[in-house]
Amino acid sequence: MHILITGGLGQLGQALMNALTNHTLILVDLPEIDITDRETFRQVVDNSRPNLIIHCAAYTNVDGCARDPSLAHRVNALGTQNVALACQAANIPLVHISTNEVFSGDDPAGYEEWMPLSPRNPYGVSKAAAETHVRSLLNRYYIIRTAWLYAPGGRNFVHAILRRARESGVVGVVTDEIGNPTYVADLAEAIAQLIATDQYGTYHFVNEGSCSRWAFANEILRLAELVSVTNTPILSSAFSRPSSPPPFGALHNRNGAAIGITLRPWQEALADYLQLESRDES
Repeated sequence: MHILITGGLGQLGQALMNALTNHTLILVDLPEIDITDRETFRQVVDNSRPNLIIHCAAYTNVDGCARDPSLAHRVNALGTQNVALACQAANIPLVHISTNEVFSGDDPAGYEEWMPLSPRNPYGVSKAAAETHVRSLLNRYYIIRTAWLYAPGGRNFVHAILRRARESGVVGVVTDEIGNPTYVADLAEAIAQLIATDQYGTYHFVNEGSCSRWAFANEILRLAELVSVTNTPILSSAFSRPSSPPPFGALHNRNGAAIGITLRPWQEALADYLQLESRDES
């Protein structure tokens, strides 16, 4: 299958290169291709003639989205509309990557795939609007929500905790934000499995289990053998930031599990990731 991947230079785009080796991949990204330019993107699709588009491109700086909601809407909502319109014109399905932040995070029990959207911040609003465009324009689509993604070589929570721990011996992490740490390689493999099924719909692909940011940091420090580092529990109210993340943002994978697609527990994935990073550093 010929697959066009937007945001191909990002962490998920790069992981998909490893997971989709049996397919011909067309990777597009800034600055050459801008999804907010409808006609240019349509021309790219017309020229490359893919069988499927995986739409990873997005403005994911949550605080940046809060500072500039119009930019968030232009990239995440209208950019996705442009991608969906190109799929509509080419009569091909779309994989759209979404987020747990389309939910308010007010429910301690977490969120199933079929629950109504209730974003609490401009990033979530823009991604919820993107989902609406996909559903209104296409009959064949996979909407995949994920959360707390981390990947080799990139800026992410795991790297931030390790850097602070090694530099100062002390970290302070919030206890009142709950989510699903998700290893990008596991997400990419789940996507590879899903696109072979033609089981269109909405999915929650996250590593199994949930935890607080503080507990996530504790496990990072334990696996990295930095147990002498002090991990101070704090509340999110101690921080002043433009955006407000969902306090209870855990996703449950019901639809994927029903067709045999599950991701391993987050602790196992994190251990493998840190082992790989350790080998690369040595």
